[in-house]
Amino acid sequence: MNIRELKVPDSYVLDLTPHGDSRGRFTEWYRADVLAEATGFGLTLAQANHSVSARGVLRGVHFALVPPGQAKYVYCPSGKILDVIVDIRVDSPTFGTVDAVELDSENPKAVYLSEGLGHAFVSLADNTSVTYLVSSGYSPGREFGIDPMDPDLALPWPTDVEFELSAKDTAAPTLAEAREQGLLPTMEQCTARYEELRAQNRR
Repeated sequence: MNIRELKVPDSYVLDLTPHGDSRGRFTEWYRADVLAEATGFGLTLAQANHSVSARGVLRGVHFALVPPGQAKYVYCPSGKILDVIVDIRVDSPTFGTVDAVELDSENPKAVYLSEGLGHAFVSLADNTSVTYLVSSGYSPGREFGIDPMDPDLALPWPTDVEFELSAKDTAAPTLAEAREQGLLPTMEQCTARYEELRAQNRR
């Protein structure tokens, strides 16, 4: 398992190594020690989610208030998605930076994004399964979204897909509107949270 940082700081892609024989295939899709070595604190698991999506279903851009925020570890065991990470941390040197990774079942990878980052994905095949581990449980009053079609963000969605969004995601504000409304986490809040988690990890 190899891990490397993406263009959005504090997000990573993990190249996984499947092992197969006549019986099928086995993949270690999550290793706490590998993640902790890269981030300094790893993932505190609070909840595990699983979604199944038809081709074209788009979920996001989602984020949670910091603290505590919600880190995510995303894996696609069946089908294919384009996974997108956005730096929405106000005053971050890379505010507005976007990166994307294809996750699929044939060439397994995983994506980790720290607290304070925005996350979205689009399903590129019918019956695509996505499993993600998160660092905090569902809290509707602390979770928000950004319009995934915001022209200023210009997310790298494929052009040959007919998108299907939830009513909530369709009505979400643009990045600029979310910033004006004071919804976005700040880099200061996120840095303090990361340092808190590193301190807890050293105990």
